[in-house]
Formats: sequence, structure tokens, C-alpha cells
Amino acid sequence: QVQLVESGGGSVQAGGSLRLSCVVSGYTFCRYDVSWWRQAPGKERDFVSRIEPDGKTNYADSVKGRFTISQANLKNTVYLQMNDLKPEDSAMYYCRIDCPRLTSSWGYWGQGTQVTVAS
Repeated sequence: QVQLVESGGGSVQAGGSLRLSCVVSGYTFCRYDVSWWRQAPGKERDFVSRIEPDGKTNYADSVKGRFTISQANLKNTVYLQMNDLKPEDSAMYYCRIDCPRLTSSWGYWGQGTQVTVAS
């Protein structure tokens, strides 16, 4: 069974930093992408960043230059380094794995980790 476990959330002042982690375990049939999404209360879940198996990354415009996604050497852990945090970054952050170039019907979400940025 595939499991994703996020950690690293917390409360910080504006301008501060946090590093989120997503650890993937269990059998996966493909070399998956890992993405981070966030959802604030009363809002839709929004894309934040993605990393592909070959290391290619992309980011939402709102976080470019402040957030960095990366993989650990063992590839089963992905990090989201978040710098210069703003109050509008406050949300529940979710990790996801999928194989979008193979199928649209397979993917898993983590349980989320809360990020709160005070002004």
C-alpha cells in the first residue's frame, strides 16, 4: 500500500523559512512525479510545485524564487524549502505522487501538514 507522510509544517513569522518533507513508501508501478499543493480554508487546493523523476521542476508563479523543491538521494523523500514566507502562504500543504505521462487514474495524496505565517 502506498503511503505519503508529510512533515515540517509549523508557525513562523513573515519572512521566515520552513522545510517540508514528503516520505513515500510502498510499491509504485512507475517512476512518479511528486508535487506539493496547498489549500487555505474556504479555498480550492492549488498547485505549488512539482518535481519529475529526471529532476525537472516547476513552480506556481506565486512561489517562484522563494520555494525550492528537491529530492533526497534515495528518491523516496522530497523536500519543499520555503523561504521568505508570507501570510498568504498559510495553508494546509499536501504532497501528491502520480504518473501523469502514463495515466490520469493513479495517484496518492498525503494527509497534509499545516503552515501558518503570521504578519
